[in-house]
Order: sequence, then C-alpha cells, then structure tokens
Amino acid sequence: SLAVLQALEDGLKKADADPSVKAVMICGENGKFSAGADIRGFSTLQRHGIGLGPIVSLIESSEKPVVAAIEGVALGGGLEVALGCHYRIAHVKARMGLPEVTIGLLPGAEGTQRLPRLIGVPAALDMITTGKHIPATEALKLGLVDEIVEENTIEAAIRLANKV
Repeated sequence: SLAVLQALEDGLKKADADPSVKAVMICGENGKFSAGADIRGFSTLQRHGIGLGPIVSLIESSEKPVVAAIEGVALGGGLEVALGCHYRIAHVKARMGLPEVTIGLLPGAEGTQRLPRLIGVPAALDMITTGKHIPATEALKLGLVDEIVEENTIEAAIRLANKV
C-alpha cells in the first residue's frame, strides 16, 4: 500500500541520517512479513509517483546493515523487499515466493535481477517461472536466507544486526 511504501521510505531515510542508528530491521506485523502488493492498488501507487522498485533500491543502497525478519510469508513484493535487505532471517515455518507469475504478472521491483544474483540462475528461474512457495529450510539451502530460527525472528534479527 501507499502507506507502507511511504513508511519504509521515511524510516530508511531517517535511519540513514541518524548517526546513533547502527542498523535497520524490517519486519511485518501479526506473524507475517509481507504477502506482497494488492493488485487493486497498482494504479493508486502510480498516481502518487511511489513504487516498490525505488524503495527496494533504497534499502539495498543503505550504508547501514538492513536485516529482514521474515515470519509467515514473504511473497511477491514482500520477497522483493527482503531481497533488497543485506541479511535475511526467517522463522522455520516461513515461506517465500513470487506467486504473481501465476496470474500473468512478472515481479516488478527487480526481484528478477536480485534473486538470480543471490541463489543462482537455475533456482531463481524455477522460482520466478513457477510461482511456487518455498519453505524456509529450502530457502536456507539455496542461500536466500542467512539463518532460520524457531524462536522470535525479531530478536534474532536484532542479534544479527548487532553482530554485523
């Protein structure tokens, strides 16, 4: 939504400008990282001149470490946000994927570029073309996430951020 994109942009810019902030953690609410965009809102975002691609690039270009704490699902644009982060921690029950291809849409926030760089072309091509959701254990094997935990992902992400 426009509100989420604006909050991400404002929060990242504020964190980057504040010398007391050493790292940033991005998480979702209520046990879910992000199920991605609501396609009904695409035209609204275009009218307001804000898009997910530039926000993900802003995350990626942050001089401070950005850690994604993935619980529940990171799908579509949600996975693309996580791909922009420097580190990703997922709960063991989390699932990730790019399901928009199943309705004829390609990932639009550079997920088709970031995913192959992270996990290699064959695995990325499979995820991009099938839209399948992969479990956290497979994501760890592929290198999509840096760590999986059975505990609170937010606390684990904070520990990782403090470490890096």
